Amino acid sequence: MDNPDKSLIFEACVETLEDALAAEQRGANRIELCSALDQDGLTPSRELTRLCVQHLTIPIRAMVRPRAGGFVYSVTEIRQMEKQIEFFKQAGVEGVVFGLLTEHGSIDIENTRRLARLAYPLKVTIHKAIDYTTEILKSFRELNLIDGITSVLTSGGMDTAWNGRFLLKEMHDLPERRISIIAAGKVLPENRVLIAEFTGITELHGKRIV
Repeated sequence: MDNPDKSLIFEACVETLEDALAAEQRGANRIELCSALDQDGLTPSRELTRLCVQHLTIPIRAMVRPRAGGFVYSVTEIRQMEKQIEFFKQAGVEGVVFGLLTEHGSIDIENTRRLARLAYPLKVTIHKAIDYTTEILKSFRELNLIDGITSVLTSGGMDTAWNGRFLLKEMHDLPERRISIIAAGKVLPENRVLIAEFTGITELHGKRIV
């Protein structure tokens, strides 16, 4: 299905080359490349990444998530994430997607800043880890102060983007906002324009967005 509103960006979340090509054909503007979508997405393999870069014409953002479960990472896991980011920098993707929290349910500012600095000049998206923080709006304000972060993927702390639409709109309308918001959470062809119109958000993400 083609994008009826050219001002909107539809990002399809995929875990195979076939799904990526199909999403592009159906009008996706961008791909978030993962493995293990049944575990909410982990880092894709190097081989899959290279194949997608080779065969797709739309931008690719690659997930950097070394394991399933929470988003509080050990020193060893952060080193692993650094190596994955280094690979993606030379692989030809447009950006990387990650999220790190502290044990107290806030953004891990120090390590987020460190990974964002390492990822430069790639685009950096902070994923739905933000929805697991104790104060989402406060976390969003903090992320806006970190150099190198370009977007945040969120459902406004709810199970779907539509149910989180009020907080999504509040985040979008923050006067100090300088990073874009990507609305996620059961975003489908039948509700994606409604979500965009209500919140003002022009980037939308989903497994079945197109």
